[in-house]
Amino acid sequence: MSKFVEMLEQEEVSASELPSTERLESRLFHQLGFEPEQPRSLELPEPESTARPLWRRWAAAAAVLVLAAGGGWLWQHQQGQASGAAEKYYATAYGETSTVYLPDGSEVKLNSHSTLRYADNLLDGKAREVWLDGEGYFSIKHLPDSRRFIVHTTAGLNVEVLGTKFTVFRRHAQARVVLLSGKVRVAFADSSKRKPVILKPGELLETRDAQPQKVVHKPVHVDTYAAWKDDKLVFDETPVAEVATRLSDTYGVKVIVATPALNQRTVTGTFPAGELNTVLQVLEKSFKLTVERQQNQIVLSE
Repeated sequence: MSKFVEMLEQEEVSASELPSTERLESRLFHQLGFEPEQPRSLELPEPESTARPLWRRWAAAAAVLVLAAGGGWLWQHQQGQASGAAEKYYATAYGETSTVYLPDGSEVKLNSHSTLRYADNLLDGKAREVWLDGEGYFSIKHLPDSRRFIVHTTAGLNVEVLGTKFTVFRRHAQARVVLLSGKVRVAFADSSKRKPVILKPGELLETRDAQPQKVVHKPVHVDTYAAWKDDKLVFDETPVAEVATRLSDTYGVKVIVATPALNQRTVTGTFPAGELNTVLQVLEKSFKLTVERQQNQIVLSE
């Protein structure tokens, strides 16, 4: 990716001479050695598509965003470059998951619409460090030297482990860690105000940006939070409002709860994550909801 940044920085052109998105994408494809794809309409991913059918466009899109965004990921990328280390960057689209195999033998499965990055020299430091935005399931390999593994989030919440399995969630001004096995230590950026918390298997820790000092630490049914890695959606007395948010995060569609009273109702059940239509049909028939599809929008009502 640094190759693309250098290429773009070397082009001194005025704003009126900036290349179009299509031309820039074409140039990036050429640099990568890809054949250009024919334009196609935007569709929801097919149910069985848990691989990465759009990975070539994601590679170019990531480079385009470096130029267009100005902040966000570009700042993070420059931080990595400042330390003299190149970075690996992975991203998933809506409706897909992807498994990333780290150089230390650990595995990370990314949920829909998530990103993961880490330095190429992951094994050269005192700790193995990665940065997550979205949601990921981590299976961390224990090293002979007991080197720590740290997951950083933009919530100022850092998860430190040795060898274990857990999920990390960071969306909607909310952060959550659920431990499936092993042991983790959750530390906070403002360590003077919030002490680190040790999680045991089957426990959850959750924070919200609106109330940073309030830390929820409790036992939970882990399947509710980790079933997505097995291409399932599990709801356990989940409020309809949260169901709507989960559907939006997973499939990239806007979900509107038109009847306010529905937000007080809960849903319990397991659904195949790759089949949005099936989930909607079951919700409609089993929980007496009316589901209306409007292009890239879903309306739930009584």
